Amino acid sequence: MTTLKSLEKQLQKTDRKQAVLYLFCNFISLLLITAYSAMMFSPTVLEVFPEGGDSRKQMVAIFVLALFGCVVFTIYASNLFFRKKAKQLGTLMALGASGRRLLPGLIREVFTLSAVSSFAGILAGFPFILILWNSFRLFLTDSTQMILTIDFRCLYLSAAFFVIVIGFSCLNAYRCLKRTNIMEIMHEEHRNEPVKEPGTWCGPAGILLLLAGAALGYIAPAAYMKLFSAYPTAWINLLYAPVFVGLYMIMLHTVVYGWRSRKKHPYKNLIARSMMKFQGKQTVNNLLVSTVLIGGSVFGIFYIPMLSVGQAMEVNARPYDYFYHYRTDQSIPGKEEIAALAAKYSLAIRDFNNAPYVSLAMDGITEVEDEGRSFHYERIPLLNEAKFFPESSYETLTGEKISVEKGSYMAISNTDETNTYFLNLTASTLTNMVTFQTLPVSFAGYAHYDFLADTRGYYVLNNEDYETIAAGLTPDWTGTAAVFNMEGGDSYEFARDFFCTLISSFGPECEMPSYYDRVEKYYKNQKGEVYWGDTPDMTRISFSEPDTSEFRSFWKYMPKIRILDQTDFTRTFSVFLMMFLFIAIICSLAAMVISYTRCMTILLNNRYVFDDLKRLGASPGFLIQEIRGQAGPVFLIPAAVGMSAMYLLYLLLMYANDGKLTAGEIGGMAVCLLILAAIAGIYFLVYRYTVKNMCRQLDIDRKQKRRSL
Repeated sequence: MTTLKSLEKQLQKTDRKQAVLYLFCNFISLLLITAYSAMMFSPTVLEVFPEGGDSRKQMVAIFVLALFGCVVFTIYASNLFFRKKAKQLGTLMALGASGRRLLPGLIREVFTLSAVSSFAGILAGFPFILILWNSFRLFLTDSTQMILTIDFRCLYLSAAFFVIVIGFSCLNAYRCLKRTNIMEIMHEEHRNEPVKEPGTWCGPAGILLLLAGAALGYIAPAAYMKLFSAYPTAWINLLYAPVFVGLYMIMLHTVVYGWRSRKKHPYKNLIARSMMKFQGKQTVNNLLVSTVLIGGSVFGIFYIPMLSVGQAMEVNARPYDYFYHYRTDQSIPGKEEIAALAAKYSLAIRDFNNAPYVSLAMDGITEVEDEGRSFHYERIPLLNEAKFFPESSYETLTGEKISVEKGSYMAISNTDETNTYFLNLTASTLTNMVTFQTLPVSFAGYAHYDFLADTRGYYVLNNEDYETIAAGLTPDWTGTAAVFNMEGGDSYEFARDFFCTLISSFGPECEMPSYYDRVEKYYKNQKGEVYWGDTPDMTRISFSEPDTSEFRSFWKYMPKIRILDQTDFTRTFSVFLMMFLFIAIICSLAAMVISYTRCMTILLNNRYVFDDLKRLGASPGFLIQEIRGQAGPVFLIPAAVGMSAMYLLYLLLMYANDGKLTAGEIGGMAVCLLILAAIAGIYFLVYRYTVKNMCRQLDIDRKQKRRSL
């Protein structure tokens, strides 16, 4: 005799395909979230990504996008599971089972499925990142910084996501059995979810909202600081909300109307368009999530060419192969010692020039924090330390004559004047930090020389003013800058030897980052305050680790060596490059899985339509055309919108930084276009595979289609 319990088990077996799809969705979501959070909390990454820096902010922002996408994806998977489950529950109810009788078994089933798949996804996340990260190390680049360590506090995020999955699945189970209309439950899986047809204005308005939201969200923090003299709170990021509203409207327009005029052929692809429209709510949600994930993927991978292309162009354009500078109190190799070192490698140096400079204190106007988030502007008498060349030194190093009027100073910038944000242009007094003699000055404009333009900042004084203010300075406040080229070709081995020799010549007093400011330290100590550079929060560098990204990027006396910078770039910035590549892979995989799952869902929900078309004599070619009409927009629209929106956003960011696009930025954006083409190619292959799988599920012979053509 068949009992209700055994019948329930038999019906569960018939729905195992839908259960497998639900398991797969949960597994993938938890795997991706666990992998991403493990990387985000990894000491390997956190030690390299500076706290408060743009790279860390980008990493967190993309994680929020990925988290949003995976949450919506799991909710969608749960809803889809219960739509298919409704027929089984309706059958049992028709046989007399009450909702109260079925609830414990249903809760037990969905809890088990959700818990097992989610827990498996969490466990699989760690082998996934280890395999992927070590593949990067094996095939792309490797360094001591690339040794991956995992902080298992990342499991807090996975656990929170795990609770969301379990909670929502149990809530859906309860809601499903609260219904009393058995026929409604039986036919739940065939219930359509059409969207209300908006006007044709929806799409263009969505594009405008998207652009306006991106611009508003980007400009708002600076505008807030300007208007209220206060730092904005995190809530100001809600001004980006119109971006998501605009995206939704674009997807809605795509599902309802498409983007092609149908006046000439109003009935073309009518069946495919109708199927998509009748399930519009699900389709719009999936397109939105996929677009967000693809946008995050593209935003992450753009970091790589924008960092590397600009760097490569700058290194190749240098007028000298070598540039280094040092304090006078250090025993640094001179021209003869360098020539002797080069001779060991059968090399010779040429164009050797050196010139003195002094380090002085500058006053200036800066932001001073008040209580809370407010601030005010104040002129600080000892604001920062800066290096000053006399006119003669500038001419020695650059070969260019310069004329600086007495009582003024010029700041050295690149030709485009795009890296001036770190230069002090408001100084009215220079101070000798030994004698405390002062020199009244005013800003007299920029001297353009790309090679000397960096985050340390260099300035030029009139020769007479230089001699006046430099009098009495001790060797720790004076220095020398030197440049030279190699005769013929260069050697990495010599460059490496010179680099190590140079580091070993510096004393421990020079083991400091470029942003450690002795003038600011003096000013803070005089006021009885602790200088932030002396706190544990400051990034530390060590002469024992000269190959780390911190040392290469931030050492106060880091030389510029062309062949070393070219050869070691990938290894030096390996963690940055690999982290953003990892992010791109994670988000792309999530988008591909969501698009594939959506296409297979469309197929399952509309299988009866395709069966009816077969009975009416539809050819394989016609059926494949309808399948492509369903799968095409699911892949094409998110990819097109996500890629184009992020490309335009990146252009906006590059332009807004300094009001122009540099040659390096233009080159980087050109490489980004090539990357977009490669990503589009991968998505097309996944689309082809999806169409092939849909045809196999419907028993459509694709070869027969080609023969009929």
